[in-house]
Amino acid sequence: MAAAADDGNPNKALTSTRFSDLNPPLSESVLEVLSGSGFEFCTPVQAATIPLLCNYKDVAVDAATGSGKTLAFVIPLVEILRRAGPPKLHQVMGVIISPTRELASQIFKVAEPFISTLSNVRPMLLVGGMDVKSDMRKIEDEGANLLIGTPGRLNDIMERMDALDFRNLEILILDEADRLLDMGFQKQISAVISRLPKLRRTGLFSATQTEAVEELSKAGLRNPVRVEVRAEVKRQKDSTSSEQVASSKTPSGLHIEYLQCEADKKPSQLIDILLKNKAKKTIVYFMTCACVDYWGAVLPRFSSLKGFSLIPLHGKMKQSVREKALETFTSLPSGILFCTDVAARGLDIPGVDCIVQYDPPQDPNVFVHRVGRTARMGRQGSAIVFLLPKEEAYIEFLSIRRVPLEERKCCDEDPDIISQIRTAAKKDRDIMEKGIRAFVSYVRAYKEHHCSYIFRWKELEIGKLGMGYGLLQLPSMPEVKHHSLSTEGFVPVQDINLDDIKFKDKSREKQRKKNMEAKQAAKEQKQLKPKPAANSSTKAMRKKTARQRRSVQTTEDADELDREYRLLKKLKKGKINEDEYAKLTGTEDL
Repeated sequence: MAAAADDGNPNKALTSTRFSDLNPPLSESVLEVLSGSGFEFCTPVQAATIPLLCNYKDVAVDAATGSGKTLAFVIPLVEILRRAGPPKLHQVMGVIISPTRELASQIFKVAEPFISTLSNVRPMLLVGGMDVKSDMRKIEDEGANLLIGTPGRLNDIMERMDALDFRNLEILILDEADRLLDMGFQKQISAVISRLPKLRRTGLFSATQTEAVEELSKAGLRNPVRVEVRAEVKRQKDSTSSEQVASSKTPSGLHIEYLQCEADKKPSQLIDILLKNKAKKTIVYFMTCACVDYWGAVLPRFSSLKGFSLIPLHGKMKQSVREKALETFTSLPSGILFCTDVAARGLDIPGVDCIVQYDPPQDPNVFVHRVGRTARMGRQGSAIVFLLPKEEAYIEFLSIRRVPLEERKCCDEDPDIISQIRTAAKKDRDIMEKGIRAFVSYVRAYKEHHCSYIFRWKELEIGKLGMGYGLLQLPSMPEVKHHSLSTEGFVPVQDINLDDIKFKDKSREKQRKKNMEAKQAAKEQKQLKPKPAANSSTKAMRKKTARQRRSVQTTEDADELDREYRLLKKLKKGKINEDEYAKLTGTEDL
């Protein structure tokens, strides 16, 4: 479905359909909230989906990321609940399931002003990282009519609380359905759906329709209407022909480039991109949590990046820290968010200008979601993905998937970034240890690439990669020891003992010294402790040959079996009871 603009609507990402034109008509209170938020025209997915859900149709929606899916289900959900009338305290009328805490929280915030137009409808956010008993107390005291949360927490609450009444549930929404299944929530989702009435409206929203999503659609939806919305991009057929329109999985205002360079050149290229986008809002994606921790710690040490707001975010952080990082980045006019795929989908962070994929994602489906954090709702945005020379087949792979990429040339200036990283590692053990953990985690994550025929880990040049991480020496890890990965290009730092490198943080260094002293003392104690003398039977056994030892063991085993057989016969004849039999055979505690 293409976007059609008119004179009153210059934004090409929107249709010419106003929210006030939808049929059935939206309530005045919802239109007021939309108007107050600056929404007048619908996006294609909103124009197609809202009337269907409001007319009590099940929908399976496949739309490009950044197309306005959240409002496409929040608005009809509110209208359906309005028609149902005021619910009782613990009567659940709607459920929205989302794959991540951040996305669930965002949906809750978007829904709040619309829910406030309903009388006596209490929304409840249910996500992990919070005390489940606290959530239960709040539901008991205040009630809950709309549950918005992650599958695990929703299922947990439903199992624990009999007070919640789902018999009159009106609508179920599964947002980012493909991600819900990718993250292994099939069991929890099935458990949640099994507790809900079959006579309900169901909306399944996804950016990619996988086989698993298709199966979920069959299980949870009744004769769903399929809505597929794609952005349109113009591309040149050849140098002489007119432009042709092609369907793309990415927003129309997004320009995607790939940058091919060796692993040891990646840090300098990243810094070059960050400097060129200084006044902009940038998200940089890494493969693992350890990589985020490392680059988030080492890059602020560069004088060229002083004054930059560098904010790390990944799934192993505490929930409160994750929320604060997201809030901080959202509020900044410019800054850099270092993150994993925890921030790849659904999150609507205003004003993101540039996406940098320092590491391509393990799952190729995530690529579209990462770049979809920019160029949202008709805005312009850019994205860059780093590729190693042996990964060039990924370009054609993405092209087949309707994700067009253009080449970006490497920056010729190559400041000695590696020596600066190594200097930082020598001065602070924290940097050194984080670098090793990041390197190891990257290699192991690379082995798990879904596109293993493109990202061939046995061809990974471990030497250049180690230099790219600024390591002082290559770690002794099994993947390096047992496989012939190339260490060419790595220059270890000479005349350095890694144990001598201290933590800059004095309290951590003090603790490290204590641990080292305790370890040394335990080692010395072990050396001083005399070995227990072997008893005579053990000595005698040692003197025998292997065959003799096996013969003795076999005889003992046969005697034991014969004894147990005799006891069993006595038990059957009633000469001993079961307790006596168990005691004599040593099985009384089994």
